[in-house]
Amino acid sequence: MAALDESRLSVVVADVHAGREDEFLILAERLRDELARKQYARAETVRDQAVPTRFYMVRFWTSADAARRSHADPEMSGLRAQLSELALVAHAINGARESSMPRASVDRRGGLERDRRSGFDRRVRGAGGPEGDGPAGHERRIRPRRESERPIDLVGAARRVREHAAAAFSHFKVGAALETSEGAVIAGCNVENATYGLTVCAERVAMFTALAKGHRRFTRIAIVADTESPTPPCGACRQILWEFGGDLEILLANLTEGTGTYRLKDLLPLPFDARLLRP
Repeated sequence: MAALDESRLSVVVADVHAGREDEFLILAERLRDELARKQYARAETVRDQAVPTRFYMVRFWTSADAARRSHADPEMSGLRAQLSELALVAHAINGARESSMPRASVDRRGGLERDRRSGFDRRVRGAGGPEGDGPAGHERRIRPRRESERPIDLVGAARRVREHAAAAFSHFKVGAALETSEGAVIAGCNVENATYGLTVCAERVAMFTALAKGHRRFTRIAIVADTESPTPPCGACRQILWEFGGDLEILLANLTEGTGTYRLKDLLPLPFDARLLRP
């Protein structure tokens, strides 16, 4: 009987900062060569023909253990950190994760869902009943995943997108990075307006962008500002995040370190949502 194939596939989507594509390709080639030399994986980098600044980094890992050793390798981590300075990186397929991770199940609407208990759909389905899955049943919500199962640098993504903030009036730049239940990262920055009232916060930009891309289930959001103390989302953002994300994990950070981790139910303890609209 043939030996069991232990290889694993992962695909990373890299949206490279404009003008830095050549640097990215040189670094991606170095990373590819090191993965091969250390027998961690065979790697390929494919450019998106429709979006010239987008690349797909494909990894054919020798095994799940090889992937773990690669992520624990300081030299490989250094190369990945350099890549994250050139691009916004998010996992599209992460076949090297532990098998204890929730398995994707088929969504009747035609897609895949990582865990049916996360995000807006879970909350609305349970609306109306005292024992439902809505905000009243907080103890039944999905628990945060272990840090060892989180390869995505969500705070780093928020720090990078913060640099694109349009904050000409307040000069207070904020970045937010929202993680979907499939592992994609959608980033947003604050956009100010001369009429002030039309200003949109980074958290809402990230959420609206995610919804426009078709995402409906979310696990956590990172918010970064240049402050020593935690900078939590404003009231309007808390409402929007709850409406479409449910009890998200909120990661707060500044430019150098984390400043706090919260659950949205603790920041918005008595929310208004769809349950209250029913007669």
